[in-house]
Amino acid sequence: MERAEQDFHYHPLADRMRPARLREFIGQRHLLGLGKPLRRAIEEDRLHSMVFWGPPGTGKTTLARLLANAGNAQFIALSAVLAGVKDIRDAIKRAKQAQHDEQCTTVLFVDEVHRFNKSQQDAFLPHVEDATFFFIGATTENPSFELNNALLSRLRVYVLKRLVPEDLLKVIDRAMSSQGTGLGGQGLEMAASSRLLLAEAADGDARRVLNLLEIAADLADEHNGRRIITREIIAEVTRDGLRRFDKSGDLYYDQISALHKSVRGSDPDAVLYWYCRMLDGGCDPLYIARRLVRMASEDIGNADPRALPLALNAWDAYQRLGSPEGELVIAQVLVYLACAPKSNALYTAYGKARQDVRSFGTLEVPLHLRNAPTDLVKSMGHGKEYRYDHDEPDAYAAEQRYFPEELGERCYYDPVERGLEIKIREKLARLRPHRYAKKNAHKG
Repeated sequence: MERAEQDFHYHPLADRMRPARLREFIGQRHLLGLGKPLRRAIEEDRLHSMVFWGPPGTGKTTLARLLANAGNAQFIALSAVLAGVKDIRDAIKRAKQAQHDEQCTTVLFVDEVHRFNKSQQDAFLPHVEDATFFFIGATTENPSFELNNALLSRLRVYVLKRLVPEDLLKVIDRAMSSQGTGLGGQGLEMAASSRLLLAEAADGDARRVLNLLEIAADLADEHNGRRIITREIIAEVTRDGLRRFDKSGDLYYDQISALHKSVRGSDPDAVLYWYCRMLDGGCDPLYIARRLVRMASEDIGNADPRALPLALNAWDAYQRLGSPEGELVIAQVLVYLACAPKSNALYTAYGKARQDVRSFGTLEVPLHLRNAPTDLVKSMGHGKEYRYDHDEPDAYAAEQRYFPEELGERCYYDPVERGLEIKIREKLARLRPHRYAKKNAHKG
């Protein structure tokens, strides 16, 4: 019975160690250093509506509570994962009641605010506007993409950074030395090397490091009245931990961007690093295989036409082999793409052509290029004066026009002087002047 009652009142170490005062807060010095705007807002009781954007375990919820405490404000917390319209209405009602009856300010904190849809976010607008409450949102996603412009325009965005190992070591030391709420008084010992291993495994997340520490404390070895958290225990509790790679969040796209740009920048070593980072974080290798195809066309193109079939082969090979053999094939092609000659000439030309299509609308196909399958359309001039290139010298009908007359001659594709495009550039330099030389031809 006592055990059941104890469990009922149990609070995780991460919750028990939540800072109650600004001086206890660890990390985010770019926001909380002396003279920094957020620190001044807390110290001078100058509340305003805001959104905290940063990775998990960086102190978003804690900072919201500190702001509410500093302003002697009522603190109402909602989770966008669990809350619905009724919860939002109840929170607004409580804020209005506190404002009217107690002359009390309210901080309405919405965790995972990006999970609310547009109509739910819109529900806050009039109440932020008339100061019914100060709105504080927390998100791991880019607010520019996930929050309505109307709501975002009323909030100040503060970017929180992942904690560095030195910060996490302070979090560990504080938890192990604190009496009552922490683990102090339990006779726990842990070597400096083990603490560093734990801090590195937490990957910048204070909540995670405290959760791992609590599990390790439960597994501590008893030795002559001492309880020792060994390096082996730390290795065991962190064994299955993955680095951060949210499949729908900014870190996901940031790492993919880093991989793609490393290929574009011809750095095979960085390519392998980001590839392994993504696999380590749980990324589906097939997603990376699909991205190879895009890289092959966008950044290599005709400078090395072998890149595209190799990318497709890597995709196919992974589907045939699976993991881990297929992951090596993808790595091989990634390194090839990084080392291949680069050209975005095709990518640029494609964009220019699309822009002309949107700008000029539906222009008529020149008569000599039209299909002429019947005597009727032939009598209308379809196909008339078309010159069959294979019957011409060098299989090239000089001066024959292929653009709509209203558009004139256009030049979208400008091969670079790298890889196979050197030869393509030389050939087009020979051919294009003959086409442009036709009387009355227009330059695009």
